[in-house]
Amino acid sequence: MPEVKIFGKWSVEGLEVHDPGLKRYVSLKLSLTPQSGGRHEHQRFRKSGINIVERLVNNMMRYGRCGGKKAKAIAIVRNAFDIINLKTGKNPLEVLLKAIENSAPCEDVTRIAYGGIVYPISVDISPQRRVDLTLRFLTEGARQSSFSNPKTIDEALADEIIAASVRDSKSFAVRKRDEMERVALSSR
Repeated sequence: MPEVKIFGKWSVEGLEVHDPGLKRYVSLKLSLTPQSGGRHEHQRFRKSGINIVERLVNNMMRYGRCGGKKAKAIAIVRNAFDIINLKTGKNPLEVLLKAIENSAPCEDVTRIAYGGIVYPISVDISPQRRVDLTLRFLTEGARQSSFSNPKTIDEALADEIIAASVRDSKSFAVRKRDEMERVALSSR
């Protein structure tokens, strides 16, 4: 029986998440196409069992061109993976996992009110939210860098993932993580 690969090209064999907090929430479950049909939607924490590529595709379907167009979002991610492979020579899934580990924020700020006085306090972020924020930041950075720019969204997503995987400050996701953690550090 032939091995199942994501998009028919990329194997998940030998890939693993090194961050112990994110290990349970980043799924590398095999699927030929990243489409589960939303079966995870009505059960708590079920989205952590969905393949991480499908979660990236779902985050690409925000407002704008890809809003609700899953086939278009899948094509964007597939092309971005091809570009990542051409630029780095590595498995794009490995690069994506490294980008998620490098741009997942650990601390955030919430507001506490005592007797009419409101002040910020630093709190730890749950692992599920860390993955959600990371995927949102990666796709938002790609959308912003391709807006009013000759660069396509495929190239922008590939550049964002590559920059986040090496923890480069050009990456929107890494900048957002650093900003969140700087604000949290100042409000301890």
